Amino acid sequence: MSVKDVGITVSKDKDFSEWYTQVILKAELADYSAAKGFMVLRPNGYEMWEKIREFIDPRIKKTGHRNAYFPLLIPESLIKKEAEHFAGFTPEVFWVTHTGNNEIGERLATRPTSETIAYHSYAKWIQSWRNLPLLLNFWNSVLRAEITGTKPFIRTSEFLWQEGHTVHENKEDADKEVFMILNLYRELIEDILAIPVILGKKTEQEKFVGALYTTTLEAIMGDGKALQMGTSHNLGQNFSIPFGIKYLGRDEKEHFAWQASWGVSWRLIGAVVMVHGDDKGLVLPPKIAPIQVVIVPIFFSDDDKKNVNNMAIEVQEKLEKAKIACFNDSREQFTPGWKFNEWELKGIPLRIEIGPRDFREGKVILVRRDTNEKLSIKYEELIDNVNSTLEQIQKNLFDKAKKFLNEHTEKIQNYDQFKNVLIEKGGFLKACWCSKQECEDQIKDETGATIRAIPLEEEPIWSNCVYCGNRSNQVAYFARAY
Repeated sequence: MSVKDVGITVSKDKDFSEWYTQVILKAELADYSAAKGFMVLRPNGYEMWEKIREFIDPRIKKTGHRNAYFPLLIPESLIKKEAEHFAGFTPEVFWVTHTGNNEIGERLATRPTSETIAYHSYAKWIQSWRNLPLLLNFWNSVLRAEITGTKPFIRTSEFLWQEGHTVHENKEDADKEVFMILNLYRELIEDILAIPVILGKKTEQEKFVGALYTTTLEAIMGDGKALQMGTSHNLGQNFSIPFGIKYLGRDEKEHFAWQASWGVSWRLIGAVVMVHGDDKGLVLPPKIAPIQVVIVPIFFSDDDKKNVNNMAIEVQEKLEKAKIACFNDSREQFTPGWKFNEWELKGIPLRIEIGPRDFREGKVILVRRDTNEKLSIKYEELIDNVNSTLEQIQKNLFDKAKKFLNEHTEKIQNYDQFKNVLIEKGGFLKACWCSKQECEDQIKDETGATIRAIPLEEEPIWSNCVYCGNRSNQVAYFARAY
């Protein structure tokens, strides 16, 4: 098999969808499953998910949250307690109806989200204000039937995610929870994944069903479409009332609790691919990369082989001692050129090349994945140079993505401009809006664009409503989205 056979065969700019699928498969992040609509998460992809978990988990635990787990199956009778909320998921639900050849009687739904099953227990556990706040987080998978139109990491019938479900005495405490998590997610996405985001609130039409309000983090992908990166909701008392989650307050009176929920999924991995990848394949920010540095020894004789391999082992040991994730590619069945292409395809941020001349001169070559820039450095300055280069790569990827976001955020004056920009380059369309759902619906029906976010900080109005021409009262970010 040649490098051409295993490399990316389409351009990101010319066929984004095919390019994305090839990167996912050939970089060995995931594969298609025998079950239609489902995806196999391979080690390269799973280790990225572990990095996300390693960031979130200790930070929420530090604020008093604890991890728990609830059953995958939910009795239909329990679902009916919150019919309005669950109705939004009904077309996507997998139902369990048999054990072996025997009907089980009451149907069991495989969880599309955990509110119903969790809040049944919350109602039993909470009696007094002394039981609050209840701060639980779940690391699990959910199932939502996506048999057609699937896209790895973005739209599959099962996906890994993290979902928090908390209970509070009052709205103020629930609000604090919502925005604390929103900012934690922003830190994850911007500082670790190197993807800039727009923070805002969803409209009544677009918010999570059952939420008092939904906050969101939205990003622009490489094809100009938006992707919802994460959400944090104030659920108000919309679930505590039907599920009977109430407590005896400090005033000796009974109150229904206030709740919040929040979550991110493995679609964040898909976003990393779509934002940073290039025509060679994956490009990983160092902070999310399972392998940050790959070492490639290069030799042409047995004498060179011994010296170069020994130096490669020493480099590996130094990097590991400095807590830098690395891999020494000492495989002899592949040429250095093959290895270069393979590791570029897999997006490893930094490559270290060690040849006979480098050994003799006490140097190594650093090659950046993001720019392909080569740097010859002294062996004794290895760790300082590697650390600084990884920091530069992380910053460069964020800056590049930020530039793309800015270039794909257009201030709109009228509906004709709105439609033209959407067709020609996509991205976020900042437009003034009258807040009427009729205008929101008509824009969606006519263009496919939805309101992705109402900015958290109020922005000045510069025109009448982009659709109806009547007086505007807020700014909205529109986009076509995944």
